[in-house]
This record gives sequence, structure tokens and C-alpha cells, in this order.
Amino acid sequence: MEWMKMHSRDNVAVNVEAVGRLFPNALTEVLRDGKLVQAIDFDVLRQELSREIVEGREERYAFTWPDKRQAILAANAPINATLRPVVADSVGHDGTEGAFDSENLYIEGDNLDVLKLFQETYLGKVKMIYIDPPYNTGNDAFVYDDDFAMEGGDFVSANVPYDEYGNMVYDFKKNLDSNGRFHTDWLNMIYPRLRVAKSLLADDGVIFISIDDSEQENLKKVCNEIFGEQNFIAELVWERAFSPKNDARYISNSHDYVLMYARDINRFQIGRLPRTAEANARYQNPDNDPRGVWMSSDISVKTYTAENDYQITAPSGRVIEPPAGRCWSLSKNKFLERLHDNRIWFGEDGDGVPRIKRFLSELKHDGLTPTSILFYKDVGHSQEGAKEVTQLFDAGVFDGPKPVRLLTRLLTLANLKKDSIVLDFFSGSAATAHALMARNAEDGGSRKFIMVQLAEATDEGGTAYRAGYRNICEIGKERIRRAGAKIAAEAGEKAAGLDLGFRCLRLDTSNMTDVYYAPDAVTQDGLFAQVDNVKADRTPEDLLVQTMLDLGILLSAPITVEEVAGKRVFNVADGFLLACFDRAVTNEVVTAIAKRKPSYAVFRDASMADDSALTNFDQLFAAYSPATVRKVL
Repeated sequence: MEWMKMHSRDNVAVNVEAVGRLFPNALTEVLRDGKLVQAIDFDVLRQELSREIVEGREERYAFTWPDKRQAILAANAPINATLRPVVADSVGHDGTEGAFDSENLYIEGDNLDVLKLFQETYLGKVKMIYIDPPYNTGNDAFVYDDDFAMEGGDFVSANVPYDEYGNMVYDFKKNLDSNGRFHTDWLNMIYPRLRVAKSLLADDGVIFISIDDSEQENLKKVCNEIFGEQNFIAELVWERAFSPKNDARYISNSHDYVLMYARDINRFQIGRLPRTAEANARYQNPDNDPRGVWMSSDISVKTYTAENDYQITAPSGRVIEPPAGRCWSLSKNKFLERLHDNRIWFGEDGDGVPRIKRFLSELKHDGLTPTSILFYKDVGHSQEGAKEVTQLFDAGVFDGPKPVRLLTRLLTLANLKKDSIVLDFFSGSAATAHALMARNAEDGGSRKFIMVQLAEATDEGGTAYRAGYRNICEIGKERIRRAGAKIAAEAGEKAAGLDLGFRCLRLDTSNMTDVYYAPDAVTQDGLFAQVDNVKADRTPEDLLVQTMLDLGILLSAPITVEEVAGKRVFNVADGFLLACFDRAVTNEVVTAIAKRKPSYAVFRDASMADDSALTNFDQLFAAYSPATVRKVL
């Protein structure tokens, strides 16, 4: 049996391993706290890279700020945390309250910790990320619990965010523009989150980030560093306001930005927009071509090639040469082929510059090329987003929600597949979930969303608080419920297969006691006091979710509970994982599970009924299912 690690991925260890694969001679071992650990010999690495090393005061291009190193440490540091299921707040696949069979996720908690917990389970699996982070306008409240210190060679939180009852506590502070660390604090907040989020994107994935002028410049530099400048796609301009503000001091600002980066620009393919009647109306058929309406386009290009620089004789007899400094886009043979196929147009009088005919019948399935300006007439404006929330709740319970039409446009640009995963880790009112459910209803897709939101308290004097919503998570979950019901009503019979629910989970400390992570640090008196390595208030369902995270099993996987010889056994992903966390597990239970031949079998350390069951455990699996990976916690 193997012990489960029960903590998030250690990115420093992953980086050491990656460098070691490239330069095995730079991999060494050092003694830390009495234990041998792998490390990188920088002297050897320096020799391997000596021609390209920049050091000391040598000038180099760099984007930096105070505490950037701490932000990098915050991104790389592993955490001992978990997600606990909140079944009462969950909604089933068909909209049933309190059911836990949806493949969508709504997660409450600090998004940096949640992203870290996802690093193995959702590594490279997310097709699209959209976030609408604080814009740092001078009144935003941030959460500062990302400071890390070194203790005994391990990263630990410098400000433990838990109260005396074990509940997470977040330190909200307004980042006023009078703050001397105004941009620094915002960068320290956004940088580690984007670094971790990158690892979740699929190779053909894409990220969209809403921002305004306050941090647009810094955000683009951060994204260039994290995602690579070569993976920049566009800085979309969203026309968020439909009328000017007459009280503006200088200029009435009517737009926001949406930065768009690919995980790998060579693997990403943009989603095209549906063709419109207005676009199709530009196609005509002045020569009655039997292939239908067409539009002509220029056949000259700037990239000069001598073989494409030739004379063309128009039907009128006029000899035409390419414009100065340009050549034709077609070789002479290719041009003659298209001329013979009646695909070259010289104008109605046969005396014009040649242009190539492009038929609507041959283009209609390709869609329209997106443009970088998102006009409100096409994607909605900020007041439309506010109106959508007001109509769902009969009150304006959330400030600044993005319109569903804007999110729908981004879903299109992301070129989602029918089963893609979409992540929003600043989910706010859950407009992204609303848009994705609507898209699934429209085309029968089974795309899944993951919403992550901190349980930020609502203003006691505000509309949301008076309506009964004590934090933003309550608003987000309720919007998904109401939007799902509305979509189901509008879809009618087509709603039968739609997933309009979500599994609710909440970030918390690990299910395991301190002795699980540091058994050597427990004194003899403490050892006798430890009757179990699982915290007393944790349920088998809590243990199952942390097990799924540890083994890299999607949290949307189907879960059923079976009874085997009087014990509860969790069946995850149709037998991929069988887990039993009950006590007094007998040989009969172990044998029954082994005969099912799961990929993984997990038990508690204190599960076995007696020494005989513990002794026979590995023998039973060796006999019935030797390939099963057996783990304990």
C-alpha cells in the first residue's frame, strides 16, 4: 500500500525535475533537516548555459516590481488544503435541489488555493478561462493571504487565515490610489493566480481577461511574461457604454479591454462568427454566374516574388501590371486556371484591374472573421448586464455584471468543443455559467463550467444584503439556479438532456491532522493522543473529494455509493476508483473490492478490522487484482 500525499502540487519540485531531465549532470542531492532532497547545482547549470547568462548589473529587459519574487514563491508553494462538498447548496443535473450528480462545479474560496488544488486534476484540461478581476480603480478590495515564509524548508502561510473555530478568514483591504504600493499590491495579487492558471489550459486553450485603463498596461506585461508574447492574440475593445457621461472631467470613457492569449498559438484555432444577413447582402452576381452571388477581392500582395510579377491583358485589350512595389498573389499558371474557370473579374466594362471572385456558396460554412472591436449593438453593454441580473432577481443585487451576450461572443471566439471545460475563477455573479448553459441549450452541447468565487460579504446597507444575500457566492449560486430554470422553461422538451445544475464545494483546511504530514515531529505524548490521522469533523464524502484531487480524478466524475458486506463503498467514474473509509473493514470487504478490479482502491489507515485483515490486504489484491493501485490515508 502507498500513502497518499494529500497536498497540492509542489511546483518547485516539478521545476527541479524538469531541469534535471534537460541537464541530468546538474541534478544533485543535499541534506535538508536531516533528509536528502533533490536540488539543482547552479554552478553546473551555469557552465551549461555560460554563453547566454545575464548576471550582475548587466542591462537586460525586465518587468519587475517590489515583492515579485514573493509572488513567484506564492505561485509555486504547495498547500495542505482541500475542497469539501456542500450537498445542501448543490443542484442536480435536472435542476433538483440538493442533488450531487451535475458535472458543473461551483467552488467557494480563495481562487489561488483552489487553482493549486486543481493543478494535477485539471492539468491541461481547460479549453477556456475567462476572468473579470478587480480593475484596481482605487476602491477595489483585495484579499491578502498570499504571503509565504520558510519554516523548516517548507512553505507555510505567514498569516494563517482561520479563526478559532477553524473557519477561513480573509483580510479585505481597500487598495486606495494613495497607497504607495498601489500597483505592487495588485500585481502581487494577479501574478501568482495567472501563473498557476496557465498550467490548467489545454494546448489549444485560450484565456480572456477583462480590464480597464487602470492596469491594462501592467496586465499585458504580466501576460506576456507568463503566457509568452508570441501567444498574444488580441486586445479586444468592448464598447461598454452606449452614451457619454457629461460629468466626465476630461473624456467620457466608453470602453473596457479584454486581453486574449492562447496557451499555444500554433495549436489554437479561432472561432468564427455566424454569417449575418448584412454581410451576405454584400455579395452580388452582376455576370449571372451559375455558382451564385460573389464578392471580388484584390489579387496583388506586398510580399514581392519575381515569378508573380507579370503582365495581364484585360478583355478590353489594356495591359495591366501589378501596382508599384507589389506583385500578383497568383503565379501565371494559377491565374490562367482561374481565368479559364471564370473566377477573375475585370469590371462590367472589362477594363478594370483584375480581382478574384469569392462565392458565398463556398464561404458560408467558414463564418466571419472576428474584429477587435466589440460593439454594444452586437455584444451588449454594462447596463444590459445589470438589467439581466435585475430581471432574474427582481433587484439589482450585483454591481457591474458582464452581459451574457459579451460572454457568448467570447465562448464563440474560444472555439469550444461540445464537451469543453470553461473556468472562471473571479466568477462574481456567475454570468459565465449563465452564458455557457444558454450555449448548451442552443446547440445541444455538454460543456462544463467551473466557477470559483471568494465568499466576500455584501454591504449591509446594500440591495443584495436586504434581499437576503450575505455574500457574493450566495448571489452566484442563486443566479445559476434561476438562469437554469429560465433556460429549461424556454427550451421545453430540449432541456431533458441539459445539465443545468452544479456541485457546490468549499475550500477548507486539509482533512488530515498534522501528524499525517509531519509524523517525525509528533512527541511520544502526542502520539498516544492521536487516535486517528483524520480530523474529527470530517465526513467520508470530504475524504472522497480530497482523494479525487490527489489522484487526479475530475471532480465532475459520476459518484455512486454502494454497500459491500455492510460497509459504504464509493464508486467513482464507473469503477475507476473504489474507496471505503468505514472502520472495521474485513477480509470480505477487501476481497469484494479487489474482485471488481478498480484502477485505484483507497482505504483509511484505521479502516482494517484487525491485524489479520491488515496482513491479508496486499495478498488479496495480489490474488484478484494485482494491477490495482492501493493507497491509504
